[in-house]
Amino acid sequence: MPISNPAQFSWVHLFACYPASQAQGRKPTRRIGDWRTNLALANTHFAVQSHRMETNQAAENLQVIRTLMERSALYRRALAPIMLFAGVMGLLGAGAGMAFKLYAMRVFCGYWLGVAAVVVAGAFIISRRQAIKDREPLWSPPTRRVSMALMPALTAGFLFSLVLLILNTGHARWLFIFPNILFYGCALHAAGFFMVRGMRWFAWGIIALGSVALLAAPMVQTDPNPAFDHGVMGFFFGVLHLAYGAYLYLTEQRKNAA
Repeated sequence: MPISNPAQFSWVHLFACYPASQAQGRKPTRRIGDWRTNLALANTHFAVQSHRMETNQAAENLQVIRTLMERSALYRRALAPIMLFAGVMGLLGAGAGMAFKLYAMRVFCGYWLGVAAVVVAGAFIISRRQAIKDREPLWSPPTRRVSMALMPALTAGFLFSLVLLILNTGHARWLFIFPNILFYGCALHAAGFFMVRGMRWFAWGIIALGSVALLAAPMVQTDPNPAFDHGVMGFFFGVLHLAYGAYLYLTEQRKNAA
């Protein structure tokens, strides 16, 4: 029962064409070519379908990349104030933590999780205002991809912090500080594939400095020092964000002037 159209092939055709003499171990008849032909047609049809699916996926990815490139200026304009806002909040958070002596492990973790929540809320408001100003949809496909890239590492850091908050690991604030720095750097690097290229370099800078600080901190600080720990958080989530935000703002101003 040979078939001419691969799209009409099914495994019923294959086994219907497989001769009974072949299944019983006897010498195959001349019909054996039918099932081999149909098997070849099945493989050809599968290859055609796979190629079509890969082509459609590649076209979709190219469309997303084209859209991201077209909106790179929008992301850059929104990213500069977000980074500046995050940097200011990081410095204020570190200063307030030192001033009010928020040193206990649970208080330290809960306090910085609260600062992070404020930064996320502020970033959302800034992004929304920028989208309205530029008459762009806020929750567009590129924005969804950036959010999906950020979520795994940020969720892992949040869950890890909740575990520390529940267990109350004494004065081991470094267990909260440095893993969250590395989680955050990984999240920014993942999102950097859908944003301006400098975001990936910024992420690598956070990861590299966080790794160096993790190795150097025990040599600099031999006894638990809560003020020092707040200062580390202020440097990574305050100073570095201010520096990158200022860089984005100045380069954007130069482009507008040109």
